This record gives sequence, structure tokens and C-alpha cells, in this order.
Amino acid sequence: MVKKISKNEFEQVKNDEIAVIDFSAEWCGPCKMLAPVMEEVSEEFSDSVSFYNIDVDENMDIAQMYKIVSIPALILLKKGETVDMQIGFQPKDGVVSFIKSHLG
Repeated sequence: MVKKISKNEFEQVKNDEIAVIDFSAEWCGPCKMLAPVMEEVSEEFSDSVSFYNIDVDENMDIAQMYKIVSIPALILLKKGETVDMQIGFQPKDGVVSFIKSHLG
């Protein structure tokens, strides 16, 4: 499950071993296409990765902190540290490869 969070819940992300944050916006077509892909992928990795969604319009400060200039954007964090970023829509196999490359 992808958990939609805001600034108030953001600190919890830093406690996760591995987290993927999906930065998106309501008006973004590719973001809407990516949302069901992220839900599917989150089920596959539910035992090892935490998944979050952040609306950039509602949380501009978080988006700026991660230097998000284009959406959708996926950020992969390990113990709160950014290890990788993926910009733009990706099909399921692209998202899975992005995550698997940082596991183990």
C-alpha cells in the first residue's frame, strides 16, 4: 500500500530501512498513470520497502528539499538518505528494476 503523507508525517520516512517516495500532483496525467503501478509494486515489496506519496502542490517545501523539478518523481531512500531518483512515468517492470537494484 502506498501511504499518502504530508509534512507532519514525513519524519517517519527517515526511520524506514528502505522507502520509496512518489512525488506527484492531482493535475499531472503521468502521475495518475503511475499511481496504480505504484500500488501494485508496493504489494510485491510490502515486506521490505515502505511506499509513500507526496503531493508537491500541498508539500512544496518537501519537494524543494529533494530538488524535485519534474513529476512524477520517485526517490529511493535508505535510512533517510537519498540513494536514487527516477523521473517520469515508468511501467511496472521499470519501477521494479529501479527498486531491485538497491535491495540486498
